[in-house]
Amino acid sequence: MNFRTGIGFDVHRLVSGRKLFLGGIEIPYHLGLDGHSDADVVMHALCDAILGASGKGDIGEHFPNTDPRYKNISSSLLLKRVNELANDDGYKVSNVDVMILAENPKLAEFKAKMKFHIAFELAIDETQVNIKAGTNEGLGFIGKGEAIACYATVLLKKD
Repeated sequence: MNFRTGIGFDVHRLVSGRKLFLGGIEIPYHLGLDGHSDADVVMHALCDAILGASGKGDIGEHFPNTDPRYKNISSSLLLKRVNELANDDGYKVSNVDVMILAENPKLAEFKAKMKFHIAFELAIDETQVNIKAGTNEGLGFIGKGEAIACYATVLLKKD
């Protein structure tokens, strides 16, 4: 099989006392995402998408939140490791599409930096990464500003 697709999803609660990381960059905001690692929902969704496409389970199997080695770890490191697993099987990320759902903060000015960082971590060109951001129009826990979620899809190509 020359191509494989994967989808990932993650959501984390917004809390005070934490920095907000999305797409591997720090976003200035008065709340951050709660989690065992840095709780970067973008990187977590991408990890799951790559793991799914390569048939290697999910992020929790590889980096369990019960393992102290991953406490406060940068999710960029997790993405890099997941990408290496796919590369070890002869697959390379062909493209990435990300959809971030957040009522606040507004993310338009940060999308280019996220795109650059993700491309760098995956060793691909920025043109192979797309970042979209939207709101939940005030609906549900995302719309109330209680959480941020992310969907990600990837296409892997056999080298």
